[in-house]
Order: sequence, then structure tokens, then C-alpha cells
Amino acid sequence: MKKLLLLFVVCISCKTTKTNTSNKLTVSNDSVSWYMKDYQNDKIPGISLEKWNLENKKKPKQKQIIVAVIDMQIDINHEDLKNQIWINKKEIPNNNIDDDNNGYVDDTNGWCFIGHENKGYNVSANFDFVRILREKKSIFENKTEKDVKAEDLYEFKQYERAKKIKKNHIAYYQNWYNNIDFEYSVFKQAEDSLKSHFKDKSYSLTDLKKLYEEKKINDKSFHERVRDKDKDFGALISYMISDFETQMFSFEDVENRRKDLDSVLKNDLSEEYNDRKFIKGYKGLFEKGYGNNNVSEKIKGFSSINEHGTEVSGTLAATRGNNIGINGVHNNIKIMPVVTSCSGDEHDYDIANAIYYAVDNGAKIINMSFSKWLSLHENVVEEAIKYAEKKNVLIVHSAGNYSMSIDDTFTLFPNDYSYERKEEFVSNFINVGAVTNKVNENLVSSFSDYGKINVDIFAPGDNIYTCMPNNKYKFDSGTSLSSPMVSGTAALIWLYYPELTAKQVKDIILESGTKYDVEVIVPGTTDKKVKFSELSKSGSVLNVYNAMQLAEKVSQLKS
Repeated sequence: MKKLLLLFVVCISCKTTKTNTSNKLTVSNDSVSWYMKDYQNDKIPGISLEKWNLENKKKPKQKQIIVAVIDMQIDINHEDLKNQIWINKKEIPNNNIDDDNNGYVDDTNGWCFIGHENKGYNVSANFDFVRILREKKSIFENKTEKDVKAEDLYEFKQYERAKKIKKNHIAYYQNWYNNIDFEYSVFKQAEDSLKSHFKDKSYSLTDLKKLYEEKKINDKSFHERVRDKDKDFGALISYMISDFETQMFSFEDVENRRKDLDSVLKNDLSEEYNDRKFIKGYKGLFEKGYGNNNVSEKIKGFSSINEHGTEVSGTLAATRGNNIGINGVHNNIKIMPVVTSCSGDEHDYDIANAIYYAVDNGAKIINMSFSKWLSLHENVVEEAIKYAEKKNVLIVHSAGNYSMSIDDTFTLFPNDYSYERKEEFVSNFINVGAVTNKVNENLVSSFSDYGKINVDIFAPGDNIYTCMPNNKYKFDSGTSLSSPMVSGTAALIWLYYPELTAKQVKDIILESGTKYDVEVIVPGTTDKKVKFSELSKSGSVLNVYNAMQLAEKVSQLKS
């Protein structure tokens, strides 16, 4: 089961922590910028970006480097992102003409491959295991391995796995919906009860705790009391306090999550629901040009349709030095929004087309902070990744938040590794796991995937302060936020050393990471420990300072 950064966006794998909506908090606060620190100087296992900035006296050789963010929609008008968004200068805005003849009409800032005719876009999509069941049922249903040809055995096993995954997902989401539905009813009662105490509906956690102490009636646990037929006032308040302390919920948050989960059950998990029929110009074939140019919009009623892409983009390239919000890696990074993601799984045709679009329109790095358990057309994505390699473009991908090994026991897509052929097929792909700010047994984030074969390096991904839509900010966690730190580092290397190849940039990042000689708890377990070096190919954590020093040496050797 995916652990989510956005509670309903099951195509994106991270988990929620807590929200802070201030736009005044800056990177001077160590709790905000911990991941930029240096372990030697600060005793914090960050990426040493601040150390490099303090010592660097050189100017970049390039004025701009484009990083494509293949993700959900992005708030391109965010105060900390609006100056960092890629502009397609070859395209005349809103004239309904493909001025640059790239196959995409009015793509002035990027492209949405799940766009509708009316400028809308998909907010729900099938999981790929649902698509596999729908498309392969007539071939494999009621068959055993003995009935299947050798060349079809891999697909048959994926089909069988899809059935198990769907069953588990239905049970999981139904239980989650039931819990949220209960919470919804409690919140509604609680907010109605609080109207007489807070006329403007404005109250803090401190206000609720004070009121609870005043109104506390008996010593039953609030979980026990709140489930009583006649829910007492103190029980309702204590339930809200519990949620404030863990998730900073509001009634609107709970209501939106309830709608989101209902949509997952009715759409994402249904073989009868086919999200592809809504997409503008889509003919069911692998072709380009379908969708629309709407890369930034908020749909009412869905709680987080453009949160994830905005969070990823903030970590990557929020404007530095503007005294608001946060600092990204470098101001010369321009973000190219390419939309493929919504609730459910990304379609492989969209992923592949997004890679081709990014490469053909000038991106040097492609950030993909999403993952899925199965892939209906993995060969199409593989060819797109190979195309990026041929064009010297680096792809950086989040390793996922399943707390599992993604080597032999678990498949994760997209990837640079063929699970069918048991081989790595390109040299331009980096899979990134997540670490915390603790150099001890808890160094690896408990949610992070790992693997000596398929996870290349770790980067901070726990309690990261980043951008939210509508000029807001929040703390969040997940490998989705580790990946853009590596993407940003690759962009930084290329800004100063543009002659390097994608493979060289990858090798530099992996070889220059910080190695920690500690035993860590293996994610997904409570007490199993191994050396940190055993959980990834490089055995290290991203280090910008070291990477830039090594890049300079490699560049000098090349010249």
C-alpha cells in the first residue's frame, strides 16, 4: 500500500506530516533548512548546500537550465515559484496555433497529458493493476501457469499479481473511508457545538485544550466517549484536539478527504471506469498532442490536486534570497511543468510522452516523484528512458514509500531495471530514497524503499518545509521530496560544468555522497538492523559540496 504525501493522491508516494501556512518563515530557521546543513560543520546530515554557497566564488557558465517536473499540476503563480517557471518563447500564448510545430498547441509553460476539451483535466484515474485486469482478462482469466506460453509468462504473473493487489486495495480504502466517514460525522458535530464558543470559527489548539479542561465531564477515554450514542461535548473537543496535534485537520480537510476516498473506491479501483475517454484528442494509441496546456489550476472539492507538484517544485527551485518562504537549489533552474498525475496511477503512454516532450523541448533533467506497483506498457516507458539517455538527459526518480526492498522482492515502476530480464538498461537514471536528520539507527526514513540494486542514493525526505498552492508552505515527508534535491544538484553541476555527460553527472552524485558508518533499522521492520551502506547502491547520502568539488575535477580531466 502506498504511503502518501497527499492523502488522496495515490499515484504519488509520500506521507503527510503537519502543515504550516505562514509565508514569513525563512531558511534562517534550522528546523526549516536542516536538509541544507553540513554534517561536519553543523552535526546535521544535510546535503551541504549552505556550505557550498558560502565557499563558492564562481559564477555559473549557464544562465538557465531546465528541469522538467513530471507530476501533478503546479501553482505557477506561487510567490516563491513564479520567477522559476519555464517559458516556451517559441510559442505565442493563447492563439490556438502550434507556433513552434512541436505537436502541442499553446504550450507556453508546459503540457497536461490528462487534459480535457474544456481546459479541465482528469482528477481520477485507474490504478495500473485495474487497467491490466481490464485489458488482459480475456487472455488470462481462469488460466494457470501451465496454460500459458513461455513468452507470455511474465505478463501472466503480473496479471495474477494485479488481482491480489486490487483485492488488498479495496479492503484498505474501504476501511480508510469508513474511518474518515466517522471522523466527518464527529467533526460536523464538534464544529456545530463550537459555534457558541467561537463566533468567527477561529480557534487554536491552545483554545481547544483550554475549553476541554473547562468542559471535561468524566474520566472515560475520549475514543470511548465519542463513540457513545450521545456524544458529550468534551469528547467531541478532545477528538478535534487529537487531530489538530497529529494532522492539523479542519472540517474542510476531513470533508475533502472523504470525497477523495469515495472517488478512489468508485473510480480508481473500478474496471468499469475508464479515465482515458475524457482526454482531449486521445485515440487510444501511442501518439503525441493529446491533452491541453492547462498546467496550473485548482479544482474545488478535491483537496490536493496541485499540491504535490508544487511541493516538489518548491524543494527543487523556490526563489532564493527573496526573504519569503524557502530557498531552492539555484535561481537559474527553470521548472517545466508536465502533467501526468492525478488520483490513481499515471498511464504509461503519458509518462513516455512526457519524457519525449521534456527532452525535445530542452529539459536537461527530468524529475519523476511518483511510482506504481505495476506497469501496463513498461516497454513504451523503457524506450522513452532510452531516448532520454541518447539525448544526454538525466532522469531522477523517487524510490517510493512502501518501506520495502525494490530489488527482487518488489517491483516498482518506472525504473531503469527490467524485472523481466533482470538487468539495468540505461545509465541516466537515479532512484532516490529518503533519510531523516538523525545519524543513528533511525537515519533511514521509516517509509522509504531501499535496495542495493535499485536505490542509487539517499537524500533528506523527512520533515521538509516546502511550497503549497496559494502562497502557502508546509512540512511534509516522502521520497517525493528527496528526488528534487538530487535533481537540483544535477542542475547545479550542469550550470557550472555544462560539458559533462548525463552518466558523468550521475556517477559524480553517487560517488560524492556522505557515507555514515552506522547500523540502521531496515524500513518495514521494528528491530532488524543492517549497515546503512547495504541499503543503496552508493551507500551514501547526497552531498552537494562534495559533488561540486568532484565535478570540477572531472571537468578538468575532460578538458
